[in-house]
Amino acid sequence: MPLIGHGIDIVEIARIRHLFEEHGQRFMDRVFTPIEQAYANRSIKRRFEHLAGRFAAKEAVLKVLGTGWRGGIAWTDIEIRNETSGQPVVNLTGECARIAETLGIARWLVSISHIETHATASAIGMTVI
Repeated sequence: MPLIGHGIDIVEIARIRHLFEEHGQRFMDRVFTPIEQAYANRSIKRRFEHLAGRFAAKEAVLKVLGTGWRGGIAWTDIEIRNETSGQPVVNLTGECARIAETLGIARWLVSISHIETHATASAIGMTVI
């Protein structure tokens, strides 16, 4: 499977906490899908770590797509779900799905890691031959 692109991002947990404290549910609904919010809310103690991990993963996916936040892309066009095994997976909709299809991306690999202060994520877009 040829590699189309790789993206990586790191986020301070405090930044996500601050955005939530400043903007509340409006921030949550703008950036995270209901599935992502439900996943983060399963552990109130680590809620912001989980949110920051998904935030970093979304940024990493955009780096693979080569777009940044422009051209009608919404935060919720990128959803990071978990398999029953716990493995994170990428689900794209809207403009992000269209761009990924144009680039020939048929498979995503994503990895998320976090500690009390930072979250990081790596995304790889691949084509299937």
